[in-house]
Amino acid sequence: MVKCIKLLRILSLLLVALMGENLSVSAQEIMQQKVAVLETDSGRICIALYNETPLHRDNFVKLVKEGFYDGLLFHRVIENFMIQTGDSLSRHATEGQLLGDGSYEKYKIPAEIHFPKIFHKKGCVAAAREGDDVNPHRESSMCQFYIVWGKRYNGNMMDDVEERIIRNTGETVSFPEEVREAYYKYGGTPHLDNQYTVFGEVKEGLEVVEKIMKAETDSNDRPLKDIRILRAYMADE
Repeated sequence: MVKCIKLLRILSLLLVALMGENLSVSAQEIMQQKVAVLETDSGRICIALYNETPLHRDNFVKLVKEGFYDGLLFHRVIENFMIQTGDSLSRHATEGQLLGDGSYEKYKIPAEIHFPKIFHKKGCVAAAREGDDVNPHRESSMCQFYIVWGKRYNGNMMDDVEERIIRNTGETVSFPEEVREAYYKYGGTPHLDNQYTVFGEVKEGLEVVEKIMKAETDSNDRPLKDIRILRAYMADE
């Protein structure tokens, strides 16, 4: 059994021991979450999938079990922002080939946006998608996803993000204090909140995400040296 699933189970047992019959919903959710493992040529990333986003969770599990992600590249990498993968055309991509447009994808996933309960903190995993102009319902890509790195914010910066979202989307977004505190302490990409479906988070391997994020890239944000998912699998298999 891989290290990441062991860590989750140890955490769950500790919660049970400490809280007994008063086990919280959040603790129960931790115990029940499915965990996907990405073995990359830069190291291992373990992703816990949220039960609050069942369409995305089940689709991701299906693709992992089918071997869809095996051999794919991290085709878009932006330092202090995020890393993106999931384009099946990247498996045999030539040097410098533009990737990520998703025109070949067979279906989309209905949005499951649960802001402010679920937001773009560092380490979260979210579905890529086309822009609002062609995708007003904010449906997700069937396969492409990104892992957030982002940066830490202060109060004034968070106020600016709220104003930016209003300008860009015409929607009013207010960040509760607990969400603001998470962005102050850990960082992330709050300007994406309430617009993309976040369906999981990294439970082990943030140092691998950081390593990939710092790769040298071309003008299209594709790493100059290929960074590949060697194998993806579910941790309980």
